[in-house]
Amino acid sequence: MNIYVLLKKTFDTEEKINIHDGKIDDDGAEFIINPYDEYAVEEAIKQRDEHGGEVTVVTIGDEDSEKQLRTALAMGADKAVLINTEDDLDEGDQYTTAKILEAFFEDKEVDLILAGNVAIDEASGQVGPRLAEALGIPYVTTITGLSIDGDQVSIEKDVEGDVEKIETTLPLLVTCQQGLNEPRYPSLPGIMKAKKKPLEELELDDLDLDEDDVEPKTKTIDVFLPPEKEAGRVLEGDLEDQVKELVSLLKNEKKVL
Repeated sequence: MNIYVLLKKTFDTEEKINIHDGKIDDDGAEFIINPYDEYAVEEAIKQRDEHGGEVTVVTIGDEDSEKQLRTALAMGADKAVLINTEDDLDEGDQYTTAKILEAFFEDKEVDLILAGNVAIDEASGQVGPRLAEALGIPYVTTITGLSIDGDQVSIEKDVEGDVEKIETTLPLLVTCQQGLNEPRYPSLPGIMKAKKKPLEELELDDLDLDEDDVEPKTKTIDVFLPPEKEAGRVLEGDLEDQVKELVSLLKNEKKVL
């Protein structure tokens, strides 16, 4: 099977994020594999181990994105591709990403493409469906179960706490979320092997694209941090006094009554 994983480098939301001039400050920021993409990498490896073939991870970004690709290779992926847009693009959106990936997959024989359900930085969930539409293949989002028999595919999909069961065929694109599997940690042997695995670097010219072809369709007006949470408040006194104080706070300060 020819299995591909769409990977994205994202900010580590467990670390402090600083905003400067309406943009996230990259200096000193920690970057990780988008957590939902880890489920995609893990599922790709499991399907390869069961059915044979190879797993290729693909990302769009700058040279620093090689770190996340090497992590995926250490988890067990076979090959990696970095589409380096650092010198070509200042800004991009979901249209940009899908258009570049469409050009990349144009001459590829694909059985299965896996992606994260959303990226934790923008949370649009658009790239997978956009790419599948462009390639003319079926897609299923937010999957929690995947079983392949020949070219027949059985899928379980999360639907607001319920499970929807879907039958479809390869080639196919799916987006993955928590509950599908438990992503493995890279082992020391895996990390050592990853250093020798192939990592191809491409640019827009290699895909017969220029900046005008992938110009974003949206514009970011502003970027800002959420307001800081106020410290909690402990009500004291007997129960009746606490109730009166709580009602007063809700009515006069929070204006919810």
